[in-house]
Amino acid sequence: MKSRFLDFRSDTVTKPTAGMLEAMMSAKVGDDVFGEDETVAALEQKLALMFNMEAGLFCPSGTMTNQIAIKCFTQPMDEVICDQTAHVYRYEIGGIAYHSGASVRLLYGDRGILTPELIEPEINEDNIHYPNSSLVVLENTVNKGGGKCYTLDQIAPIHHLCNIKGLKLHLDGARVFNALVATGDKASAYGKYFDGISICLSKGLGAPVGSVLLGSQDMITKARKIRKAFGGGMRQAGFLAAAGIYALDHHVERLKEDHAHAKALAVALARTGFVKSIMPVETNILIFEVAKGTAQKIVDQLQEKGLHCNTTSASTIRLVTHLGLNQSMIDEAIEIILHL
Repeated sequence: MKSRFLDFRSDTVTKPTAGMLEAMMSAKVGDDVFGEDETVAALEQKLALMFNMEAGLFCPSGTMTNQIAIKCFTQPMDEVICDQTAHVYRYEIGGIAYHSGASVRLLYGDRGILTPELIEPEINEDNIHYPNSSLVVLENTVNKGGGKCYTLDQIAPIHHLCNIKGLKLHLDGARVFNALVATGDKASAYGKYFDGISICLSKGLGAPVGSVLLGSQDMITKARKIRKAFGGGMRQAGFLAAAGIYALDHHVERLKEDHAHAKALAVALARTGFVKSIMPVETNILIFEVAKGTAQKIVDQLQEKGLHCNTTSASTIRLVTHLGLNQSMIDEAIEIILHL
């Protein structure tokens, strides 16, 4: 008999919990473009305070918050420095060039983790032939790096380098709460290191829609106007913001369960004959390389048994754990893996 549907494709596939739906339906709303939605304002203020930043801006997606930040921190003919695996480069459809007229300098970090030693030689000197190096973007956790985390001890020297070289530092914090739970670092410490922080609410935290961009008051004032130009101004958005507030209040500490589930899946995969190697598991993302054949063939075989996941290359597969997968479902997935 085919298993029930076990969805490991992404942590974006979660559905609102009963408590979250109740919070959404009871939200106080207004026209947010007019600045009248008190629930949106509460979400923005809550995250700004949590990360020790001055202000926040609620947007439909993390792609929008990232692209707004890049546009705030660059001018046409500038250059953005990031890892070659970065979401802002690989999965935001050339938005850096399209929206901001900036080029990209790609670095090759350890599973996406950059260091001052990697960054400094790639900062352009003042030369008429070169674009102006103006922004460094970090991603935490690193999606293509198998959920690998930056610690504050790694972030601090990058901030110091950016400060002395006159570059801005932005964080694509799509899964920053996974990183915080895994490392034990404090969210409040992030504000002194980053000029902008993008926080996604619709991944591990389980909200249906939304990301928040954090920055200085002046930066967010500029970002609000860019959001409007991008078509991201929302009206009674408090229904969505309420889901984000609920997620922050109820779904952060439970991320530890997702991390434990990913580690358990890695143990099972290591016992099989179809796995060549597994990236060390730090959070809720597990990436492994197949021993023979193609990754798509293994994905198809797993799907036939009810376990859905995606390839990340011709030879690698990604599984992502989330609040929509309970312990019994993880146990069932392990049985499927062991008997493939």
